[in-house]
Amino acid sequence: MSNPTIKRSIRRYESEQDWFKLLFRVRGSVIPAVMPRVLLCAVFALGILLLYSRGWPVASPILGSLVPSLVLGLLLVFRTNTSYERFWEGRKLWGSVVNLTRNLARQMWVAIETTQPGGYEAKIAAVRQLPAFAIAMKLHLRGEPPDAELASLLTADQFAKLRQMNNPPLEIAFWVADYLQTQQAQGTLNTHQLTYCLETLDDLVDALGGCERILKTPMPVAYSIHLKQLLMLYCLALPFQMVDSVGWGTPLLVGLISFAVFGIEEIGIEIENPFGHDPNDLPLDTICRTMQQNIEDLISLVPGAGRSRSVPVGESPQPSRSALATEEITPRSPQI
Repeated sequence: MSNPTIKRSIRRYESEQDWFKLLFRVRGSVIPAVMPRVLLCAVFALGILLLYSRGWPVASPILGSLVPSLVLGLLLVFRTNTSYERFWEGRKLWGSVVNLTRNLARQMWVAIETTQPGGYEAKIAAVRQLPAFAIAMKLHLRGEPPDAELASLLTADQFAKLRQMNNPPLEIAFWVADYLQTQQAQGTLNTHQLTYCLETLDDLVDALGGCERILKTPMPVAYSIHLKQLLMLYCLALPFQMVDSVGWGTPLLVGLISFAVFGIEEIGIEIENPFGHDPNDLPLDTICRTMQQNIEDLISLVPGAGRSRSVPVGESPQPSRSALATEEITPRSPQI
C-alpha cells in the first residue's frame, strides 16, 4: 500500500473516531438545556399511557392536525437559519478585525520613522494598542470591564481611563488616531500614509458597530414566544396520537421526538449571540491571543534594515518599491 493511500486511510479512520466521539459528547451539546423539557413531555406521555391502560378514552389521532408538522418544521428552520446568519456575520466581522489589525500594524511599524527621542517606544505603545482594541471590543461585547489582559498592553493611566468609559474600544481608536495625526504633524508620516491608516482604523470601528448591531438586535420576542408555545403544544399532543398504536413505547417515543424538536430550537438559541463564553460561541479569546502574538512578532522585526544597507562599489542602488510608487518619474534624455 502506497503512502498516500495509507494517509487517506488514517484520515478516514480519524474522522470516524471523531464522529463517534461527537455522537456521545455532552459538553457543547444541547442535551443539558433541553433535558428538563424532554423529561416533562415523557412524564406527561407516561401519565396518558396509564390513563389509557385503565380504560380512559384518551386516544385521539385527530390531534395530529392540531399543529401541522410542516408548519412547525418551517418555523424551526427559519429560527435556526436566522441564528446561524447572525453567528456567521459575527465571524466575518471578527475576521475583518484580524486582517485590519495586521495591515494597520504593519503599515504603522514600517512607515513611521522614529528619529526623535522616545519615538521608538511611542510607536511600540501605539502598535500594541491595536490588539488592545480587539480585546476591549471582546470585553465590551460580553459586557465585562477591562481586565488584566487589557492592562498588559496599556499604560496605567490609559487603563484607569478605560475603566471609566462606556465604550472602551472607541477610546483606544481615538488614541491611535491621535498618535497618527501627531506623527503626520511631525513629518514622520506623509499624507497618503495617514489617509490609509485612518481609513483602516475607520473599518475597525465599523466592525465594532456591526458586532454591536448583532448584539443589540435579538430575535423578536413575539416570534420566540409563539414558537415555544407551538413546540410545547405539539409535544404534549403526541401521546394522544400514538398511545393506541404504540402502547408502552409511547413515553420513549415522545421523549425522542421532543428531544429532536427542542434541540433544533435550542441550537438557534445557542448561536444567536456568538460573543459569549459558551462552547458554541466564537473563540474570541483565541482570536485575540493570535492577534497579540502576531503584533509581538511584528515588533521584533527591524523596519528599514534593507533600506539602510551599504551598496558595493560599482553597483547602482536599487530604488525601493515605495519610492517608485511615490516619486515623480522624469523622462530620460534620448541617447546620442
